This record gives sequence, C-alpha cells and structure tokens, in this order.
Amino acid sequence: MQTDEQRRLLGAFVRARRESMAPAGASRRRRTPGLRREELADLAGIGTTWVAWIEQGRDVRASAPTLARLAVALRLSRAERDYMFALADRRDPDLTPAFPAEAAPPALAAAVEALPWPAYGLDPAWHVCCANAAARALFVGLFDGETQPNLLHYMFLHPAARALLPDWHARAERLLSEFRHDYGRSLADPRVRAVVERLRADSTEFASLWERQAILAHEGGARGFDHPAGGPLNFFQFTLADVERGDFRLVFLRPA
Repeated sequence: MQTDEQRRLLGAFVRARRESMAPAGASRRRRTPGLRREELADLAGIGTTWVAWIEQGRDVRASAPTLARLAVALRLSRAERDYMFALADRRDPDLTPAFPAEAAPPALAAAVEALPWPAYGLDPAWHVCCANAAARALFVGLFDGETQPNLLHYMFLHPAARALLPDWHARAERLLSEFRHDYGRSLADPRVRAVVERLRADSTEFASLWERQAILAHEGGARGFDHPAGGPLNFFQFTLADVERGDFRLVFLRPA
C-alpha cells in the first residue's frame, strides 16, 4: 500500500529527473529547466495529466507498464528505476533475471572466502554457487562428484544429509519452507522449476511437504550437526541477501 510519503517522494523524484533533462533539438532559453511535462508525456506515451498528478503526489496509482514507459523516457539508471518502482509500490515488469546466472556474484564469492567459518552462496535455484573450505568439510557428501551441487537435492536425496543432521525432518521442513519463500520471485527461471520437478518426482517426502504450502522467512538460528569426523557440532546460522543480486543468498555458520 503506497503511503502519502511515498507519493510525495515519487513526485519530487520524477519532477527532478524531468527538469534535469535537456530538451531535444536546438538549444533555446526557457522559463523552466529541462523538459516540459507535455514533452515527457509524449516521450513516455502517457497523458500530460498523469505526469502532473504523479509529480503532485496524488493518489493515482500508476500501473507498472505506465511507470516502465516513464522510466525509459526519463532515461533512469537501474538504481534509479528500482527506487522509482519502490516508491510507487509496484513490481517492475522488466525486472527479470538474466539466464544463465550460475556464477557467484563477485561480492558474494569474496565474502564466502573471507569468512573463517563455514560459508556458502546460493543462486535462485539453490545451487551452491560458491563455498569455502570450512563449508566443504562440514557438509559431508554435498560436493562429492557434483560440479554444481544443489542444497535441496542434498537434503532430500543424499543419505549423508540424514546422517549429518540429527533433526533431519525439522531441518528439511524448514529448508523447504524458506525455499518456497523465494520461489514466487523465481518462477521465470527454468532451473528453479527443474529443481522442484525433479524433487517432486524423486522424493515422496519433498512432494508431501511441497503440497503443504508452508512459507518461512530466512531467520537463521541454532543448527546442530553430527559430523562423522568432528562429532557433535553446534553453530548459529545467518542468511543474508547478496548486495549485487538480491536473488542470491549468503549463508554462514558461526560456531555456537
């Protein structure tokens, strides 16, 4: 629900961007800076009244396609476009992930390597796109023979996961509920759908839990492991969104 403050900020932003743009054609003196409202409206393919109402902060609720055309006309950068859509409380229709997106973003990979504790990165399909040595040692079997291991495949299909996690059922249920939280934003990614379809076919437990429609946020918390070499290990897990790609995740486990 868009607030009055969001409408005010949106109007001020659109007006400031319009006034910063040079009009096309020969330069000439004007009483007002930048483009006129009717010129911006013509570039965006929308009515001049709509531009005026948006700039005035009125409760007009411009549609996402209207805002997309306005963003193009204003020549907004990616960051500026994100800001405008956030203020408008609309989802950007052009905000689609670039496929394939298998490599870890540089900031995520650097953070994983810098951490002294087990840490790994997840892409939108929950493939482990990067992991440090501590994570590879902790998650027995996850990286065996896998060029791109998947955390959900490991949890539901690999026997090592059941041996490693003393509370396997509760952890599996939570993991799937957290994945479902991300799933709605990644439906356009065929790799995400492929993960779900494989697990529904190969794991009756996954299929049953999937039908429950349970959703949980990435809250972290205490995590216990029964490691074959290290014995009982206890950590506190943290999950963060990547700063470069919001659909990637940084997960690390600090010893408890």
